[in-house]
Amino acid sequence: MKIAEDHPALLDIDMPEVDGLQLAAPDVDVVFVTAHSEHAVAAFDLAALDYLLKPVREARLREVIRRVRERRGRADPVSLAAALRTLLPVTPPVPRITATEGSTARVFDAREIDRFSAANRYVRFVVDGHEQLLDDSLNTLEKRLADHDFVRVHRAELINLRFVVALRRIGGSAEVELASGARVQVSRRLLPEFERRLGARP
Repeated sequence: MKIAEDHPALLDIDMPEVDGLQLAAPDVDVVFVTAHSEHAVAAFDLAALDYLLKPVREARLREVIRRVRERRGRADPVSLAAALRTLLPVTPPVPRITATEGSTARVFDAREIDRFSAANRYVRFVVDGHEQLLDDSLNTLEKRLADHDFVRVHRAELINLRFVVALRRIGGSAEVELASGARVQVSRRLLPEFERRLGARP
């Protein structure tokens, strides 16, 4: 494997079949993008242009682009910026929940809600002590909020992991305690996945 000399290279340290440090060449501008800070000295011994630690911060990314512009007049900074931006962590959009009451639609940030509970034909949740009702099903909410730390613990309960303070086993069942003091039953079928998401088991 050989790196083209007319383009700056973005290399990770730990790659399948080949070590990024071994692949780097002195006559090629290299930017290491890795989670391994212990290899920084070796990287700069190879005259690496820079060493970015994951997750890559916006300010560091901009600094690397500036240095590449200064060092390589023939480099395409637009292409390099696009390549580096693919390394930035993707932030999911804010999950908004809209509850309608009469002619008023109230919008909430779902991340500030500790639980959603199925109640007859509706889904209920509480914000600032006020109960709100949704027409959405719990299944729909579970899919929408899966990337925002929400997990199903019961056929009628979807909870936000950010608000969990304790998990208690009671006989053959279990319940989770939320920061509000609320206690929610966890079904036996869903307990293993809940524990995994909670970090209570590998």
